[in-house]
Amino acid sequence: SQLGPRLMAVAMPGVVPDLSQDPGGRLKGVTIVKPIVYGNVARYFGKKRDEDGHTHQWTVYLKPYKNEDMSTYVKKVHFKLHESYPNQNRVVTKPPYEVTETGWGEFEIVIKIYFVDTTERPVTVYHILKLFQSETNIMLGKKQLVSESYDELIFSEPSAMMQQLLTSTRQLTLGPYKHECDFELRWEWLLKHTLKCQLNKLWGTSRKFAQLKALYTMGFCKECLQ
Repeated sequence: SQLGPRLMAVAMPGVVPDLSQDPGGRLKGVTIVKPIVYGNVARYFGKKRDEDGHTHQWTVYLKPYKNEDMSTYVKKVHFKLHESYPNQNRVVTKPPYEVTETGWGEFEIVIKIYFVDTTERPVTVYHILKLFQSETNIMLGKKQLVSESYDELIFSEPSAMMQQLLTSTRQLTLGPYKHECDFELRWEWLLKHTLKCQLNKLWGTSRKFAQLKALYTMGFCKECLQ
């Protein structure tokens, strides 16, 4: 498995994937993608604690992007904290995959994911623990800081066992399932402004795109075309 851009789980159009097993027991032509979210939330105490000087409580976590129970295929998640913490290596074997602590400083947390099928190599992601609000969030009066990222686990030619585990997950919760960040809104904004950037480059370099600009203008607000 590895991290990377999203891939569809079969093959190129018009090409029938070879689903046979190789001698090592892996399924040729099969790719399965599992989106994940990881990050941290943090809350300021309002002042330093007298006993240890800590200023925040925080929780670092790893969870599925979709509403599914990752324990079907995830054996454990290892969180490596800063060396100043007693027992800096924390291992969580069932959801929620998270660690809650208190502290006063920001640092890098190493998150390593181990799979039920031991033939799949562990995957490691890195997260910088965030504690301090931006000036914008302070002005907005936000009480809780959120630092959250999206990524994907890509299983290329998994074993038959792993393929079965990956495709037989159950829901994690029966209620509403959402993340601290609205990734759909973030992607929509990114796509819109990336397209705006590209179009502005094209319009600025050639008159032949004047008609194209007129067509696209109908779908954009005035602010986006500045």
